[in-house]
Amino acid sequence: MFSFHMAENTIQVDGVIRVSANSDSNGSTAESTLPLTLFDTFWLKFPPVERLFFYELTHLTHPLFDSVILPNLKRSLSLTLLHYPPLAGQIKWPPQAPKPAVFYSPKDGVSVTVAESNANFDRVSADDIHEALELRPLTPELVTSDDFADMVALQITLFPNKGFSIGVSTHHAIFDGKSSTTFIKSWAHLCKSLIDEDQQSPSLPPELTPSFDRTVIKDPTGADVSFVEKWFGLDGKYSSNSRSLKVFPTFGAIQNSVRGTFELSREDLTKLRNRVEEYYQVKESKHKLHLSTFVLTCAYVFVCMVKARGGDKDRQVVIGFAADYRTRLEPPITSNYFGNCVGTQASFLKAEDLMEEKGVEIAAEKLSEAIKGLENKGAVEALEQIFGLYGKVEQGIQILGTAGSNRFGVYETDFGWGRPKKVEIVSIDRTGSVSLAESRRAHGGVEVGLVLDKNEMDAFASFFYQVASWAETIKNQSPVCAVDSWAEASKNQRKVHFCSPKSVSITSRI
Repeated sequence: MFSFHMAENTIQVDGVIRVSANSDSNGSTAESTLPLTLFDTFWLKFPPVERLFFYELTHLTHPLFDSVILPNLKRSLSLTLLHYPPLAGQIKWPPQAPKPAVFYSPKDGVSVTVAESNANFDRVSADDIHEALELRPLTPELVTSDDFADMVALQITLFPNKGFSIGVSTHHAIFDGKSSTTFIKSWAHLCKSLIDEDQQSPSLPPELTPSFDRTVIKDPTGADVSFVEKWFGLDGKYSSNSRSLKVFPTFGAIQNSVRGTFELSREDLTKLRNRVEEYYQVKESKHKLHLSTFVLTCAYVFVCMVKARGGDKDRQVVIGFAADYRTRLEPPITSNYFGNCVGTQASFLKAEDLMEEKGVEIAAEKLSEAIKGLENKGAVEALEQIFGLYGKVEQGIQILGTAGSNRFGVYETDFGWGRPKKVEIVSIDRTGSVSLAESRRAHGGVEVGLVLDKNEMDAFASFFYQVASWAETIKNQSPVCAVDSWAEASKNQRKVHFCSPKSVSITSRI
């Protein structure tokens, strides 16, 4: 069994300010509008995506924070909003309009909470198991109401003599993963330029300069309005207002949950790839598998999660993911398009399929087929399929999905004081998704974050190490730890235990 604890994490809020775009011009203050496309309205009521970036500065005093850190973060944010003006606005729904839109003007600003925490910085920024709620005080609340919804909220929290964190909450109807990462990296780039190069008006490189041109998204069937109507068909349990812009508070959240971080190295993934390829060579499959890092990671983690849940083998399991559609649209659109532009794919299995000895191989094949299916299935059709699952989260179906990507490069987010010590997607405690990021320790690896019930996390950790060891003993199929095989581990999941001192760590490597 792993140990976890909920340590004291008292937050002292020093103030809440609104940062507007830094403009010396006396130009128009007229309100502008940014339409929501079908890719945006698909996420209209989804819970906000919340990230935390921890930066370690062991000699960070109050005077240094107040005179250097905070002013540079605020000024660079103001400069960033010059390039991202809609983010200071709000989603509103005019009475006669068929769908909401983003309304913004130069006078609008982004909410920034400035706070101080007495939590143990080393522990909350570590990979160790801890209560999922422990990161919540460091995460800003995105304000949504019946009448409006903010686009983004930020929180900068000081840990005296240890470092600081930046919490980012974003509305999913304006940000997909790529867009939110681009915004944060733009802010970091401008802040670093202010500090390192002493530039008063730094510029953004082309890859960080956003395009808000909504005309590139074609929607001949009116799917944008259709998704709005579908959301409000689901909304009865949360609001009696049929036009309320409040987001759903949770989506597949787990009570009494704990949070943990796991890691797969490049070598680990190579072993998994070899195992899957060997299986399909023996099977003489004619299908060429798409065994990317993403596919192997998800197959591995999803199977461990299904086994950790245990229970009814006949229950339905849905494994899915969102994929960037910018290059898949016809014609393709610019890579710096800002907004949602992701398509979704899902595969349906029985839990028993993934509990079998070849569960990882089966999951890898299903995910590989789903990725190939992106080329054949239209974006609207794929989104419609996933939307049908939203009402089934509480019906016993185990839905496994992802947040983030190992390709986003979040550990490159340097505001001028070095790379982050840790990046978390906090909101997976409200959605049940698995977070993905590139490994901060080694090139080619993947960092996986998840939130599970305490008992399931215990079982997952056991399977994570158990399966890894089993993969290393492919040739002789020798017993591993307390069980003879992966299938046997499924039958006795609560009895599986770690066998070596190093496996006590939640980040045990293959």
